[in-house]
Amino acid sequence: MDYGKFRYEEAQRLKESRKKTVQITMKEVKFKPKIAKGDFDTKVRHMLEFLDEGHKVKVTLQFRGREMAHPELGSKILDAVIEQLGPIAKVDTSARLEGRNMTMVLSPDKKAAKRPASPKPAATKPTSVNPTPIKQDNSITTTEMEPKNAEDENIQDSQEAI
Repeated sequence: MDYGKFRYEEAQRLKESRKKTVQITMKEVKFKPKIAKGDFDTKVRHMLEFLDEGHKVKVTLQFRGREMAHPELGSKILDAVIEQLGPIAKVDTSARLEGRNMTMVLSPDKKAAKRPASPKPAATKPTSVNPTPIKQDNSITTTEMEPKNAEDENIQDSQEAI
């Protein structure tokens, strides 16, 4: 066997072994103690996507000024993150305070990764109106919104009387 053929086969084996490896990267999501609910949900949704792709997620909570006096607020937020991600994420490094930052590292759970689709946080729909099907004269069924408010019903009754 000549040396050139040996080098070629060795390069091919290395190339094959690199194809089979999965490169895991660390993604970081930053929170602040006074985060709003909508922003919190958006960041958790991004973390869910990262975990579904197989990345590790570093959750950093940044304290500023007087916020340092209440680290329990930060731990509440990190607990809420763990609660929302549920079985999808596994805590690698629990929350710890390092200077002005509280950090925690999450990784995708192997058991949860085998499931076919990830549950997305459901958007809340307004519950103040109930759709009721109504038949029109051309026999097409449509949906008309029926108001729940007593004031709206009074306005509707007065319009029907006219």
